[in-house]
Formats: sequence, structure tokens, C-alpha cells
Amino acid sequence: MKSKLFLLFAFVFVFSTQAQIKTPQPSPSSKVEQTIGLTDVTLEYSRPSMRGRVIYGNLVPYGKTWRTGANANTKITFSTDVIIDGKTLKKGSYAIYTIPNKTSWDVMFYSDAGNWGLPQKWDDGKVALKVSVKPETMPFTIETFEMGFDNLADANYGSLFILWEKTLVAVKINVPTDKIAFGSIEKTMAGPGANDYFNAGKFYHQSGKDLNKSLEYVSKATDMKPEAWWMFREKSLIQAEMGDKKGAIASAQKSLAGAQKAGNADYVKMNKESIAEWSK
Repeated sequence: MKSKLFLLFAFVFVFSTQAQIKTPQPSPSSKVEQTIGLTDVTLEYSRPSMRGRVIYGNLVPYGKTWRTGANANTKITFSTDVIIDGKTLKKGSYAIYTIPNKTSWDVMFYSDAGNWGLPQKWDDGKVALKVSVKPETMPFTIETFEMGFDNLADANYGSLFILWEKTLVAVKINVPTDKIAFGSIEKTMAGPGANDYFNAGKFYHQSGKDLNKSLEYVSKATDMKPEAWWMFREKSLIQAEMGDKKGAIASAQKSLAGAQKAGNADYVKMNKESIAEWSK
């Protein structure tokens, strides 16, 4: 019995030791994070090497769909919508599949990015965008497959490049930098909104920093958004704490009316109790 237990222990020990062994991958994974204008782009792929092999037309056949790298499918993620070849590609993650040919490449952004290599069953309906580009021949050889981004001088676009052997393929990606930037500028120049004032005033009140500043900000919020009965509740509490019971009751009554209309029983109860207390 003891000998059997010893053998079992030895087997488990050897197995667990072997399970911890790490060896380098023939096609190591790579992750590229790049901001193009105001759009964050993440690229995840694996990098096979030539190792003396002829790549295009042999290891990677012409005219057939390729995973564009090795191992799991190459994945690209956009934080905003982008435009490629005049067509919109919605923000999100996509697998990049390609069909290499001698004189042109088809580059496809596939909406199912969770495959190991090619999907078991290809679905044309999942091709969110397809673009045809002309490959360039490089005067030197790239041993290890590489992908990344270039041509970033203009904040409105960049190029996704695919580089291996002597072939370079580049896909221009237009990003909505101007739209985002001008939208941000207009929002900032327009000044704070009602919610900004309310949150600032509530912070001043709850942290006990400055009741005058708190009332100022919350009053601006209620002026901008007079239908916001929950804001009037906060205003009434500040006024009561400052000793202005008349003003507190007036604000509470506005909050009560709005809460009754919205069917918020909690605020109705709180406002009625406060009005009764401050009316004494």
C-alpha cells in the first residue's frame, strides 16, 4: 500500500513539475497600442518567422483566406468609429483576415474576433468591411512577420501596415479627430451644464466645505434645469442648514410637486417631513 502511495505521489510530483515548464513559442504574440488622432487602436497578433521558407505563393497561398499571422486570429480594436476606403467601420473589435495575391490583397475586418485562426464556418455576413489594396515590394527582407501603424503625422488618419518577406501592405484608416475635438471644444466653451453645477454643489455641501458656494452652484443647476425636483431637494437642505427656512420650504415644495408627478414616494415622504419640520 505504501509503495502504491509513493508511486502515486511521485507521478503527481513529476506531472506538476512538467506542467510548470515554459518554452518559447515559435510564433510569439505581440500587442501594439496606438493612438491615431483621438482614437485608441489596439492590435493583437502572433509573429511567425520565415525560417528559410518561401512565404507568399507557398506557405501563404495566393487566392486563399489567411489568418494574417499565426495562432489565434489577429484582432484589432477601435475606440471610435473609423472610415476605411470611404466606408464606416463601427467601434469595437474585429479579426483581420486577408486574401493575398500577387498584384492585390483583400483585407477583411470580421466581426467575430474569437476564432483560433480561420472560423470553422466562414460567414460573409460577418465581414463588416472589406478593402482591396495594392502590395508594395520592399528592397529588403523582413524575417519575422510584423504589423503596426505608420503615417501618423496627420491627426485625421494613419496606416495599418502588414510586413513580411519583401511584401508591404498598407491600409489607410481615417479617424474622426476633428469631430471629437470640435465637439469637446464646443462643450467646454459652452460652460458647465446643470449636472456639473449640481454635482459640484452637492460635493461642497456633503463635504462641509462651503455652504455659500454649495448654494450658489445648486441654484445655478436648478435655474438651468427647473424640472429637476431632486436638485431642489438638495437646495432645500442647504438653505435649511444655512438658517433660511422660508427658502428651504419653497425649494422643498418644488421638489415635492415634482416628486409627486414622477411618482417617487421616497422624495414625497422626505419633502413632506422637512416642510412640516421647518414650518414649526
